[in-house]
Amino acid sequence: MKWMGRYAGYNAAAFRKDLLSGLIVGIIAIPLGMAFAIASGVKPEYGLYTTVIAGILISLLGGSKFQIGGPTGAFIPILFAIVMQYGYENLLIAGMMAGLMLVLMGVFKLGALIKFIPRPVTIGFTAGIAVIIFSGQITNFLGLRGIEKHEDFWSNMKEIGMHISTINIYSVLTAGICLAVLLLVPKFAPKVPASLVGLVLSTVVAAFFLKGRWLRSVRPLARYLTLCLSFMCLRSLGSES
Repeated sequence: MKWMGRYAGYNAAAFRKDLLSGLIVGIIAIPLGMAFAIASGVKPEYGLYTTVIAGILISLLGGSKFQIGGPTGAFIPILFAIVMQYGYENLLIAGMMAGLMLVLMGVFKLGALIKFIPRPVTIGFTAGIAVIIFSGQITNFLGLRGIEKHEDFWSNMKEIGMHISTINIYSVLTAGICLAVLLLVPKFAPKVPASLVGLVLSTVVAAFFLKGRWLRSVRPLARYLTLCLSFMCLRSLGSES
């Protein structure tokens, strides 16, 4: 069977490589999608839905044979602000409008305009996202209770300081294990997906060793994963600058 068009020359060896690449991307994208969904103010299952559906659509409709798609932290501040101000229902409307705008930008080939954006602007934007994600998950890392979320950075930091006495040692222990795995696994086993290992190991520790103490669902673990990933993002940005 001969492939035509963009798939000309495609063979079994290329399929095996694509299958392995898709498996790796999927393993990384599943916990990452959960974490980014929670950081955006919605339920973790919505992150799974988006990861699966968007991944399929990108693969089917993407313009490159070598393109991969997955969750990105760049949308977190935007989505969280929409959820806080307008609610989840209006977030769906905003998502549909954004998708339509992206389609129009593709049709009119406006992607070329990215070359006019200075690199310091891009680095500053990415660093700002990392700080927002990191600071937004301190509450979950420490297991603080009674925290009210605000839209600005300093109000959230003040809120954390006022409730620091409610720190939960078991929450810190579980999150610390996840963070340690994310930092150590890439050094000693770079081919192993650290995010998945951290999520599974933290779940096992919480379920078997800390059972009945504080954990009620896997939801907090995804939040800790978001904090760990944002911490790694900050480190990578620091090494580039």
